[in-house]
Amino acid sequence: MSTIKLRTKEKEGMIQVKALIKHPMETGLRKDSKTGEKIPAHYIQEVVITKNGTQVLQADWNGSVSKNPYLAFSVKGAAGDKIKLSWKDNTEKSDEVEATV
Repeated sequence: MSTIKLRTKEKEGMIQVKALIKHPMETGLRKDSKTGEKIPAHYIQEVVITKNGTQVLQADWNGSVSKNPYLAFSVKGAAGDKIKLSWKDNTEKSDEVEATV
């Protein structure tokens, strides 16, 4: 099951990209309210988006990004282009998804 919901839409020569990533984004600073133990850091470190195989966005994130992050941006393009979003986190987990505009 993918952790990414990716929506793309072409409008007047621009592709609108909207993504919601399901991820806990823990800083490693919070404590569990029941046990009092610190919750281990678990956050996305890198997000990469490509259009037809060419990188158009790279974001380096850290624990300060909120749980289930939302990302939206526009890039020049046309219907039929392929948009791929991938992420990696600090625990070596990753996911990716591709959508055709």
